[in-house]
Amino acid sequence: MVGQGRMSVLLAKIGVIACAIGAFLGVAAIGGYRLELLPLFPAIGAYVASMVALAVATPVILVAMIGSRGRLGGWGLNAAGWIALVLCVGLTLNNLLWFRQVQVLPAINDVSTDLENPPAFKAALPPGADPASRPPRHAGEAAAAQQRAAYPEIKPLFLEASVAEAVARAERAATSLGWEVVERSPREGRLEAVYATPWFGLKGDVVVRVRPADRGVVVDVRSRSRIDMADAGTNARRIRHFLAALRSQ
Repeated sequence: MVGQGRMSVLLAKIGVIACAIGAFLGVAAIGGYRLELLPLFPAIGAYVASMVALAVATPVILVAMIGSRGRLGGWGLNAAGWIALVLCVGLTLNNLLWFRQVQVLPAINDVSTDLENPPAFKAALPPGADPASRPPRHAGEAAAAQQRAAYPEIKPLFLEASVAEAVARAERAATSLGWEVVERSPREGRLEAVYATPWFGLKGDVVVRVRPADRGVVVDVRSRSRIDMADAGTNARRIRHFLAALRSQ
């Protein structure tokens, strides 16, 4: 029993240290990128290392807790063990959920309510692009087919309003979601905004197009990540939130 207790304490210490390293790497990765101290890919690498450390720490601390029946001796190590366990389990489950979304959702980063004629970006340009270059194009029919299969609910919205009124409502909806409106043209029936993801602050672009229709207008929305990698459903979710906010205006 004494040997088992010592082993539990040792495992707990290893797990707590691994959890602390994982938490530090995660904070450093996110904070470093947001403060522009780290380029994107080194920041992602540090965050992946953080996920690995947390994933390793979770079973180690869990085994220690089971072996000691939740009592590791001193109150300091006991408290640290429980805090680390809760932190590691929560963050690891969040990371696993994200990985699951990447696996089951389409590997696209450009979603639109109109796939035949997606709204065109004018103010937005890819990172590092020359201002004279063309706005980012939609990925094409292959990506459109994946979107239709995964997000059949992403469709245009009809509003009983004028074009100018709809653009004003779109601006209020975008602002309510924390987006930065970079261009607004009631005459063209267009609004463009920039968003940032909650954790890393990765930026993407949204364009809203408003066209006259019988007894109102049709609103189309397109959301595109600036990073050319699978978005894990982020852009579809962003369009859903925007359309819900627009309806409530």
